Amino acid sequence: DVPIFLFGATEDMLQQFADRLCERFEGLRIVGKRASAFRQITPEEREELAEEIRSSGAEMCFVGLGCPRQEIFAYEMKEHLSMPLIAVGAAFAFHAGMLEQAPPWMQKNGLEWFFRLTREPGRLWRRYLYLNPAYVSLLALQKLGIYRRKRDGGQSPSKELKFG
Repeated sequence: DVPIFLFGATEDMLQQFADRLCERFEGLRIVGKRASAFRQITPEEREELAEEIRSSGAEMCFVGLGCPRQEIFAYEMKEHLSMPLIAVGAAFAFHAGMLEQAPPWMQKNGLEWFFRLTREPGRLWRRYLYLNPAYVSLLALQKLGIYRRKRDGGQSPSKELKFG
């Protein structure tokens, strides 16, 4: 009973995704959807999109732009929307039937990333080689108390390393 808004992907993919979701989940309320512009949107476009999402009556927004764009989008929109923005990666494509998922045994064993890499090596190798190790390293430093992220008066995040 939670009305949702879908943002990202293409018009065709969004329509197929919405159709499949509604077939699978009776009573699902998709109150709006908008395809990605496939570029960084202007501040005016961001406000227009935020107003479209707010006026749709949505209480939750699923964002399927791919990593890291969807996380950046959610961060930029947090001041404009008072609802959860859930970054779902390739879920739109998977559930629309436009992107093949790994076999169940690979999913169960944490190898879906490898399956996807074999299907889209030109697009994914940089992410897996650079971004994933950077994320794990920062997470480890944070857990060890060596790295923390603080905010400057609620504005842009700044990084601070502390030793000792």
